[in-house]
Amino acid sequence: MDIFTAIAEPTRRSILEMLASKGELSATEISDTFASSPPAISQHLKVLREAQLVRMEKRSRQRIYQINPNAMNELERWAKDTTKLWEQRFNKLDKVLQIEKKKLKK
Repeated sequence: MDIFTAIAEPTRRSILEMLASKGELSATEISDTFASSPPAISQHLKVLREAQLVRMEKRSRQRIYQINPNAMNELERWAKDTTKLWEQRFNKLDKVLQIEKKKLKK
């Protein structure tokens, strides 16, 4: 699954935010914070794993989740590149508007 499809769902974004603020959490700790059923949260965690946004490690009978920093860096790079493209477009538009404004003053 692609990263953007994975983060399109609010529950999955909430899970990522929890992991970002707390570091590592067990599947139970994550599930306990939501009104959804544990199997539903398990499905969300599966999607996040498939998109490689989180890593899972088995410790005894627990599954411990943490954010995959590489995937988050990729997401951040994409956001920065997209922002840069938009800024370039706005700068071009601003130049056109300034030229048109000068024409109107004449």
